[in-house]
Amino acid sequence: MAEYETVRRAGAGVRTAEIDAGLRAHMNKVYGLMSIAMVVTGIVAYLVGTDLSSFMAGQETRLLSPGMIQAMFTAPISYVIMFAPLGMVLFFGSAVNRMSQSGAQMFFYVFAGLMGLSISSIFAVYTGFSIAQTFFVTAIAFASLSLYGYTTKKDISAWGSFLIMGVIGLIIASIVNIFLQSAAMEFAVSALGVLIFAGLTAYDTQKIKNEYLQVRGMPDGEAIAGKMAISGALSLYLDFINLFLFLLRFMGNRN
Repeated sequence: MAEYETVRRAGAGVRTAEIDAGLRAHMNKVYGLMSIAMVVTGIVAYLVGTDLSSFMAGQETRLLSPGMIQAMFTAPISYVIMFAPLGMVLFFGSAVNRMSQSGAQMFFYVFAGLMGLSISSIFAVYTGFSIAQTFFVTAIAFASLSLYGYTTKKDISAWGSFLIMGVIGLIIASIVNIFLQSAAMEFAVSALGVLIFAGLTAYDTQKIKNEYLQVRGMPDGEAIAGKMAISGALSLYLDFINLFLFLLRFMGNRN
């Protein structure tokens, strides 16, 4: 009997080790996909943003023609560029199960490029040093919050509904403030935005971890986990980008 218990405990230890290794590989894939998307976004934003900055200063552009820049950043095309990433996120959420894993990954990278185009104007508004400084601060905050979400034993799933309601409130308040142009409302939206996306970073990390553990033992668990890694990377990518943009409003020095 004692020998049986020893074998049983050893077997349980092996299974736990396998789960831990699988979870680490899954999270590494999530962060890897997110990192590639961030690089794509950064390159597109920098190239287009520096051309926009040169155009506004009356200097020669490198990549885009002045006519193309003027068309891209004036209505109605500017509104298409602004809201297209939101439309792609909504589409991805409903269509990811019908996509192949490679197709979903390519969609994610195209989305990242479009997001870079959408936020490229920050290089014309803020100094390059303040953008780099804010990115560094965001990276530290994101890593800390994501680590908390991954390691904490506390169930923070209850945060989800409140945080999503907060995101909806931010979107509505931001649209309203386009017309009001209230400095006080902009400050409040920015402060709430930092808090909400800080919470979402920890929440989404724990959610990605728990979802992997739920599907791992299924017959087609690996295929499901592959798409879940892309969806998880998209969630964390959005958390990082929004946290960065809201922090930039506080830390950014304008040109």
